[in-house]
Amino acid sequence: MPDKQEEKIRVYRNPDKNEAYFKNRVGMGISYDVGVRKLTILDREVQLYYLNGLCDTAFIIHLMRELVAINNRTGKEDPEELVDIVENRLLNAQVEKVKTLDETTDQVLSGLVAVIVEGAGFAFIIDVRSYPGRNPEEPDTEKVVRGARDGFVENIVVNTALLRRRIRDERLRVKMTKVGERSKTDLSICYIEDIADPDLVDIVEKEIAAIDVDGLTMADKTVEEFIIKQSYNPFPLVRYTERPDVAANHVLEGHVVIMVDTSPSVIITPTTLFHHVQHAEEYRQAPSVGTFLRWVRFFGILASTLFLPIWFLFVLQPELLPENLKFIGLNKDMHIPIILQIFLADLGIEFLRMAAIHTPTALSTAMGLIAAVLIGQIAIDVGLFSPEVILYVSLAAIGTFTTPSYELSLANKMARLTLMILVALFHVKGLVIGFTVLIIAMASIKSLQTPYLWPLIPFNGKALWQVLIRTAKPGAKVRPSIVHPRNRLRQPTNS
Repeated sequence: MPDKQEEKIRVYRNPDKNEAYFKNRVGMGISYDVGVRKLTILDREVQLYYLNGLCDTAFIIHLMRELVAINNRTGKEDPEELVDIVENRLLNAQVEKVKTLDETTDQVLSGLVAVIVEGAGFAFIIDVRSYPGRNPEEPDTEKVVRGARDGFVENIVVNTALLRRRIRDERLRVKMTKVGERSKTDLSICYIEDIADPDLVDIVEKEIAAIDVDGLTMADKTVEEFIIKQSYNPFPLVRYTERPDVAANHVLEGHVVIMVDTSPSVIITPTTLFHHVQHAEEYRQAPSVGTFLRWVRFFGILASTLFLPIWFLFVLQPELLPENLKFIGLNKDMHIPIILQIFLADLGIEFLRMAAIHTPTALSTAMGLIAAVLIGQIAIDVGLFSPEVILYVSLAAIGTFTTPSYELSLANKMARLTLMILVALFHVKGLVIGFTVLIIAMASIKSLQTPYLWPLIPFNGKALWQVLIRTAKPGAKVRPSIVHPRNRLRQPTNS
């Protein structure tokens, strides 16, 4: 960690001392990408410090051309006024003055250019960043049939612009800060000033300011673990999205969005369980169709958690089934315990999922066909699995894939396996006790002082209706009360 006295060193008036500071502190001359360009303007030295790869070279050349042109004037310029002359020649939209060398180096390492005039005692910081990255494209995990095809990228400046494009409100605030003692990663907090709860904004800002870490190697996930303090709770307490329209919608509701440079996803906070079960596709269709899609998705999420434990209970206690549903259980005895079959099949699907992630796209489809047709069928033929186990485990897996939130689908898988163990040990009592403990545990969770099961617990009828039914936008005039918005009405009234 840098010495506290060193952090307060002001920019030297002697250019040689500034150059020595950059050599000692930043490794200029050792690191090939840290550079300095020295110019003599009106008999004084002007230094431009930059970082190759993060700056737009064309802008740097343009700046140097403007500065050198000062010497080509009639010669009436007073050298004592050189600082003012240079400031007027810095033809850029964003120029600021920095008085300390520590802040100057931070800005240079972020991709900005520092211009130091001999004798000035401060540095001009010019934003000429040009971060390497890809163009906005539709996220793979949040695709829609109709709707925008752009998505957040790894460049925080582009992500801010994508949000600004959708919310052209003069009260939208995007506060930038740096996190990480060594990485100094750019992070921005986005909210609308007259909608977001000031207490919520204050909590988020304090939690981010309290982050003490070398670097944000995992970007937004590291930030989440610091501000939420989730520990070993598997259920997601913030929502991630790569869609600018989804982020903009939550900002308009009163949520706070956290953007971290180098991450293509943003953090939406606070969130409840029901924020993780909604998808943008529901709002791209008619309200009735959106409601239908939502209920199908709800059923898939419930099936991914409860379907296998309930079926396993009927296998263990077939007397619970009526006569016309006896076929649901196993049709023949197997040598391998049914609970072991289910766990092996479930873990096998997890293996295939991981393999698909790490397999090139051109090969993943062929791998999936081989796994589904050959491995599954052969496993049944040799007696390793019963056909019923493959069927019901596959249905539960499909329910997992219908869950919009990837984090929630993994948490539901862990809950399902836990319920399976309890059913195997205690049968009906195990299922009832396990499900009850699951609900109680989720009801006790809070994310930034927000109840996780709201609006079910605590109960809010109007809000629960909007969760279950996709209401038309003209009818949704009130913002969710869970974020305590300063302005409850979405749309202005004539009264």
